[in-house]
Amino acid sequence: MLNFKNANILLLCVVTAMTLKYFSAPFSPTYFILPFFIWSLLVFYGCYRIDSGFFIKIKCKEDTEEKVMSLTFDDGPSPEHTAIILDILKVNNVKATFFCIGRNIEGNEDLLKRMHREGHTIGNHSYSHAFWFDLFSKTKMTRDLEQFDLKMRSIIGVRPKLFRPPYGVTNPNVKASIINGNYFPVGWSIRSMDTVAKDKVRLLKNVSSGFAAGEVILFHDTCEITKEILPELLALAREQGFHWKTIDQLFHTQAYV
Repeated sequence: MLNFKNANILLLCVVTAMTLKYFSAPFSPTYFILPFFIWSLLVFYGCYRIDSGFFIKIKCKEDTEEKVMSLTFDDGPSPEHTAIILDILKVNNVKATFFCIGRNIEGNEDLLKRMHREGHTIGNHSYSHAFWFDLFSKTKMTRDLEQFDLKMRSIIGVRPKLFRPPYGVTNPNVKASIINGNYFPVGWSIRSMDTVAKDKVRLLKNVSSGFAAGEVILFHDTCEITKEILPELLALAREQGFHWKTIDQLFHTQAYV
């Protein structure tokens, strides 16, 4: 499997071989750009494909024949949408996993308590979810995740084990922060794109067409369109014989430590 370490070794070997060749049979030095260009494309792919395992293995779906899926929501809690989504889940007796942003918990502590009280799982999605989060140093990134943990522990008395990287971006510093915090990293297999979707019918069709055993669906409890399609989505899953598990249940891991 090609990963960051192997890509670096491969780059070193290619550049070394080219250097030896250059001194025995000179060629244009511009050819040295090519291996670095290919390496940069691989790194870019690894950063932005959460299921690539390029920097660290991240669980994105479960290999199972059981007709079960996991419903996840990022970026909340939202005072405009989260409570309604919780209402819909409660009516349908569905448990989900919420990857919350620490700064969004401020002023919405009751929503976090409700998630926990009603049996949903809560994961760490960073405290700041800063636009440049993936460029943070290892120390700053680790402190950001720890700040979320402290905030959550102060409200509901537990520390999350599950972590989903902001924007789904991974790199060596994200890997180090995951290891330092002893988190279980979580991705997704069905990305709804609800943050940019405008057409409810198309969004519902795009997500439901991907229904399969072990899938992990990514939604955001910050979007109007998400709560609008959620009842029908749950009904479609039920009609097809699917039921829902939280991420810790689906992946057979701990939710909290």
